[in-house]
This record gives sequence, structure tokens and C-alpha cells, in this order.
Amino acid sequence: MIEWGLCCIFREEPIRFRRATAASLRPFPRHEQLRKLSALIQSNAEQLKLAFERCAQLHIGAFRINSELLMLATHADVGYRLEELPETDTLQKLFDEARSRADRIGLRRSLHPDQFVVLNSPEPRVRANSRAELEHQFLLSELCGATEINLHAGGVYGDKSAALDRLRREINALPDPVRRKLTLENDDRSYTPSDLLPLCRELEIPFTYDVHHHRVNPDHLTIEEATRAAAETWHSRKIPPHVHLSSPQLPWGVPGDHRPHADWIDPTDFPECWRGMKLTVDVEAKKKETAIAALRNALGPDF
Repeated sequence: MIEWGLCCIFREEPIRFRRATAASLRPFPRHEQLRKLSALIQSNAEQLKLAFERCAQLHIGAFRINSELLMLATHADVGYRLEELPETDTLQKLFDEARSRADRIGLRRSLHPDQFVVLNSPEPRVRANSRAELEHQFLLSELCGATEINLHAGGVYGDKSAALDRLRREINALPDPVRRKLTLENDDRSYTPSDLLPLCRELEIPFTYDVHHHRVNPDHLTIEEATRAAAETWHSRKIPPHVHLSSPQLPWGVPGDHRPHADWIDPTDFPECWRGMKLTVDVEAKKKETAIAALRNALGPDF
């Protein structure tokens, strides 16, 4: 049985998450920065509850939470701890309500931190900042009830073996609660399923298979082989495997860059081997919930 996942935002629904930049906050004294941040986060917590409820109404079984819900928390200039913010009790209550609502409807929740989280960077400062951000993402996952923090492996830096060794060391050094939520995903430039599956097996970390990335950055594995191997890494978590699906803006038969995602999903891009499997499929299409509905209709009544 396929469970459909929505990524971060809605297109047609009146649900909007707010952000801030460090540049917009720097001119204000500290107490005013915290007041502004608190108001933005309160709005986001309220919108998160609405997002969870709307997912249930649309028969969407998973939601990827925007990793900037608590924006700028680890920023060097304007960062903060949740308990520093005005109305901390109100914020906690709102997140508790949102988490409880998602728990009741059985909505799966995940996080996908931004690309600046690079655990295998050769730069110690980048690795330290990445660890700090991951610990913040863990706190966000606890607030929202997310079970997964999904990462790309990072760069190659001229030596893939050495880069994977750094990744292994950094993952092993993470606090156990953070590590237990971590998943790794293949990307469209550097790391294929066959690069990451051995590490995932070794570290007992689930592998989140992105079929579009695999198509543009292939290895010796077929889609069916990669899917089955990825599914095996999820057994210890006792939840269905999480996979990602998208279609290219540029049609496959046309020469050029097929990495950018399209507005919609071409139904022929849904792997035939996924039919009948118990999977959570995050739909990475720019039309968001509308694209999920269109794909489901195109695939037929079994979906």
C-alpha cells in the first residue's frame, strides 16, 4: 500500500509558513529580535497544525516539515534557544497540540535539513556547524513528532572513499538520540545507492531511496534492486520504507540537464516495482498537493 507524502508547503491551500533573515533582524536590539522571532514561530506552529489537519482531509499520509520552522536558531549573530523567546509556554502548547493532532491521525513526519548541513566536509568548522544544526533539527523533530531526519551524504572533495570515512566518523560521533532518527539519501551528482547502502547497513541507518536521483546519477543497480535493498535497511525502524519521487522539467528523451524537478509527476516515472509494496512516497513536484492528487488519479483506483 502506497502512502503519499507532501513536501513542506501547499500550493493551493491557504497555509503559509513564515521566515526571517538575519539581515532583517540585525538592526533591532536583542529583545526586539526575540519578540519578532517568537511571533513568527507562533504563526508557524499554528500553520503546522492546520497543515496536519489538511493532510488528513486530502488523504495524504506523510508530511515533510520545513526545516526552517524555527528559523535562524543556530545563526551566529541572531541565534537563540526556544526558552529565550517571549511566550515560550504558548509556543510549546501550540507545538504540543500540533503533534498530538498528527499522532491521532497517524501522519508520518520527517525533516530534510538544508544543503549547508555537510557532515563529511573537509573543513572542521563546516562539520561543527553541521553537528550543531543537526542537534537543533533533533529538537525540532521532538517538538513536531518527526521520526526521521534525512540527509544527503555531502560532497566528494576529490576522494570519495575519504569523504565517506569522514561521514562515518561524524555519524558515529552524533548523540545517540540524533543518530537514531538519521536517514541517508542518494543524490543526483555525487552518491549513488551503491555508494551509500554499505554504509547504511554498517551503521544501521535507513536508506531513503530517491528514484529520480538514481535515474540521473545511475550505478550498476536497477531501480528494483535499489528499492529492495533500501527497503531492507528500514526493518529495524519498524516503519515502511521512505522513498522520493519526481519527474524532470526537461523530458527524458531530450538531451540536457534532467536534475530540476517538474511541476507534475509523469505517471510513467512511478516505478512498476513499487506497485503492491508498502511504501511512503514523498512527491517532490512543484505543484505539491495538486500533483499528488493528479498522480493518484492517473495511477488508478488502487492508489
